[in-house]
Amino acid sequence: MLTSKTPHLDLHGEEVAVVYALVNEFLQDNYKMGEEEVVIIHGKSTNILTNEVHKILKEHKLVLSYRLNNWNVGETIVKLKQK
Repeated sequence: MLTSKTPHLDLHGEEVAVVYALVNEFLQDNYKMGEEEVVIIHGKSTNILTNEVHKILKEHKLVLSYRLNNWNVGETIVKLKQK
């Protein structure tokens, strides 16, 4: 369940070349801290960041599932595997 304390990663203004490193580090850190869900904010304009983030999440070993936020399609909600 998302709350105001759910960890967020805001990628607005980031270049595609650095997105992999940022997302990977964010997921690893939150997995280590035992978080069940996190939010990645990628925006909703051209879908370049959205596509890159989803490509990363699809292949990431710590990701159980992910989906666009129904209330804000500029965000992706990620469910992490548990230890």
